Amino acid sequence: MKILLIGGGGREHAIAEGIKKSKHKPSLYALMAKKNPGIAALCEDFLLEKETEIEKVVEYAKAKNIEMAFIGPEAPLAAGAADALWEARIPVVGPKKACAIIEFDKAWARNFMKKYGIEGCPAYEVFTEEKPAHAFIEKLGDVAVKPSGLTGGKGVKVMGDQLPDLKAAKAYASELLEKGPVVIEERFIGEEFTLQAFVDGKSLVFFPAVQDHKRAYEGDVGPNTGGMGSYSDAGELLPFMLPDDLEKAKKIMKDTVKALYEETGSGYQGVLYGQFILTASGPKVVEFNARFGDPEAMNVIPLIETDFVEIMSAVVKGTLGDLPVSFSKKATVCKYAVPAGYPDKPEKDSEVTVGDIGEASIYYASVYEKEGKVYTTTSRAIAVVGIAETIAAAEKIAQNALENLHGKLFFRRDIGTAALIQKRIDHMKELRG
Repeated sequence: MKILLIGGGGREHAIAEGIKKSKHKPSLYALMAKKNPGIAALCEDFLLEKETEIEKVVEYAKAKNIEMAFIGPEAPLAAGAADALWEARIPVVGPKKACAIIEFDKAWARNFMKKYGIEGCPAYEVFTEEKPAHAFIEKLGDVAVKPSGLTGGKGVKVMGDQLPDLKAAKAYASELLEKGPVVIEERFIGEEFTLQAFVDGKSLVFFPAVQDHKRAYEGDVGPNTGGMGSYSDAGELLPFMLPDDLEKAKKIMKDTVKALYEETGSGYQGVLYGQFILTASGPKVVEFNARFGDPEAMNVIPLIETDFVEIMSAVVKGTLGDLPVSFSKKATVCKYAVPAGYPDKPEKDSEVTVGDIGEASIYYASVYEKEGKVYTTTSRAIAVVGIAETIAAAEKIAQNALENLHGKLFFRRDIGTAALIQKRIDHMKELRG
């Protein structure tokens, strides 16, 4: 079978690895904006092209007689890549534009949740003008301010975090309003977690929960990033969660898939990502994404025990409910090495060499290869993943691997450590009273 992977980041490297492990021995092809050495090494052939050039995507897929495609990032989904491939009779793991809107238009997503009475929606309003937006910020008093469109996971700012006070929240809302609509909503207080699922339009197969770390520096301070690393426990739950928390989050995602079909007439086929915040009164929805998270994909894809290509086929055929999908019950810790100075003043074009990384897995993200050498760009460079019986053991494997990456790099040592996890557990205990 010939499979096309669209995208060239760390998440896509993990997807490529999942596809190549299949017993069906598929031939893998890739279309990516820049050459990811990890993906290139797994492919029969690849095309370097912007993933949003939809005509080129379809042209390449037809030229290579592709039988199934997997779309990794959000931008080609928002541009309608899935629709165009289906029209060319190439089945796709990745939702059509009518459903992917749940990620690329946050105003639409909140209005949709409200319309269908989906749990976990905050008090919110959508604004296009400054005066009413400022009045709503005053009224709520503690807010999150979001641009409505895609921002690579870096556009949301919340009070008590990146926004010190009401004045700062108003100023940020004004700045965003110059570019388009803004969503202003109540700020939830709790612990964030990610729940991801394969979806075939009706059935959902849930991955273990993961916790991402957006802040650049240790102790969860500094500017927001695309994610500095993440961890999962040996089983479905994170250490600060109760079984009921997970069940409620799963129900929200099932209700969302059902409502999307009702709203759009199109079945959601692909990966649905729920970003939740666990509050004193249960899980609330921060946002939905229409694809795997990055770094969270690298935690969960290696745990899949069922054949990845068979899961893809079930997603596109609508038969996921008939396929028993299992995961190995191990803990994972993923840590990103990023260019020195990231995210504000990243050093680019600096060479990275990989030493002895032991038992860890390595995923190339925003790097490029030139004359057999690997160099950084301005974004997250390389992710390493440790997998073990416990989070502590997985963290050691990941940290050892980071210490053996050489170059002008920076990383957080505290992700997956006992101290940071205990902080999460204590925080939730305090909130639940």
